Amino acid sequence: ASTGELLRCLSDFLRHRCVKLKEFPSNQIIIWFRNVDRALLLQGWQNQCFINPSSLVFIYLLCRDMVDEDTASQQELHATFLTCLYLAYSYLGTEISYPTKPFLVESSSDVFWERALEVIEHLSADMLRLNAEPSFFTEVFQDLKRQGGHRGKETVRKQSTEDSRMENLDR
Repeated sequence: ASTGELLRCLSDFLRHRCVKLKEFPSNQIIIWFRNVDRALLLQGWQNQCFINPSSLVFIYLLCRDMVDEDTASQQELHATFLTCLYLAYSYLGTEISYPTKPFLVESSSDVFWERALEVIEHLSADMLRLNAEPSFFTEVFQDLKRQGGHRGKETVRKQSTEDSRMENLDR
């Protein structure tokens, strides 16, 4: 799967997971990710784009367990997503440390660090396992790819509805 396809799968997953966010734009996750990546590139914290299939699988692993369906606001999702993103950069990135500023959307950095510690507490074994066991990586990768199926089903449904309308107009 391409990086773009996996970005869409991650975005679809989060849109469908957060059922309370009715007006959540389909490309918002991609925008958040690219904004952080661009900021880190421009500030010299990295030499190349971090967005690639391996990093997306890692981020999906974190988001799958940390973003829950009771997420009530875009702000809450944004904060959780950026925390997962920060941990992915810290774990997989080329630098020893990264600035937190591009990852903060709350006024208190304490909330960010508490959430980061919660992610680490719950998922550190799986983060290590993802790199140590190719079969586990493949399992998570396949799960992420399946998340893109929602977009395909919606497209098929829309096309079927349009086809039905056209048939009715022909009659």
